[in-house]
Amino acid sequence: MSKVRDRTEDFKDVAHRSALSLGYDESKTAALLASFIMHKPRQKSGFTRAALKTLESIGTLEQFLMKHKKDYVDLHRTTEQERDSIEHEVTIFVKSCKEQIDVLRNSINEEDANSKGWLGLKGDNLNADTIAHKHGVVLILSEKLHSVSSQFDQLRAIRFQDAINRVTPRRKRKNTTKSNAAETSVSSNLDPNMKRDSEGLGDPDTQAAPIRVQEQLLDDETRALQVELNSLLDSVQETETKMVEMSALNHLMSTHVLQQAQQIELLYEQAVEATQNVELGNKELSQAIQRNSSSRTFLLLFLFVLTFSILFLDWYS
Repeated sequence: MSKVRDRTEDFKDVAHRSALSLGYDESKTAALLASFIMHKPRQKSGFTRAALKTLESIGTLEQFLMKHKKDYVDLHRTTEQERDSIEHEVTIFVKSCKEQIDVLRNSINEEDANSKGWLGLKGDNLNADTIAHKHGVVLILSEKLHSVSSQFDQLRAIRFQDAINRVTPRRKRKNTTKSNAAETSVSSNLDPNMKRDSEGLGDPDTQAAPIRVQEQLLDDETRALQVELNSLLDSVQETETKMVEMSALNHLMSTHVLQQAQQIELLYEQAVEATQNVELGNKELSQAIQRNSSSRTFLLLFLFVLTFSILFLDWYS
């Protein structure tokens, strides 16, 4: 058996001479060979760049929450205005990320609509797989944003609970102060009357009695106003507590309404797609019925011709 000769070097020499004859110098040839070995990175599509930008925004939001978590929860680190500012910035972040996700979802729907043929059928399986992959990317981004929003909702609930806990002991303390003030007013009303009676019996000079009566009336009015102000303060604090609770419930309700809106939109899109699939199925069924009827006619015609041919051959023979 003859030995096989390696002609790789000869092939390289021939290719090099051909490249020189075509006008390629050494640098161009080296660059061409390097491009064969190390391929250039593929350019990212617009959808991929937008998805990566959205993911980066969500990551920035998560880092912002982790950075200001203690400042938002701890009452001794920041003021109410600073916590409101943090909450406002987080709300803007979440709204911006949701708008970016909506833009991605709309671009997928437009691409899906443009990829269908004149009968509403999918163009090819590759495009369908790409659209399904993009839907998965949007779903992952939505779940990531929902996870970060849930973390902030937990921080907000802690803040509101702390506010409620601060208001409740103050209300109890004010109620105790009000009861003590009422008891003091009753005892003070009894003591001056007893003193006045004893002084009236023991002291013949009763010129200072009207002055003491006026002072007693002023003290009674002052205590009554104090009790009324305390009751108003309690009602204001109770209203404040209810407003804080309503604000927390309103935020939770808005979050759930937004989630339900997204789910309803997804269900609507699925319903529209199912309707289109049913229409396409009806068209396919009608075409199949037509083909079945035509094939039945052709089969009957074929059997008739075959029978006639057999009879003719039998008669001829």
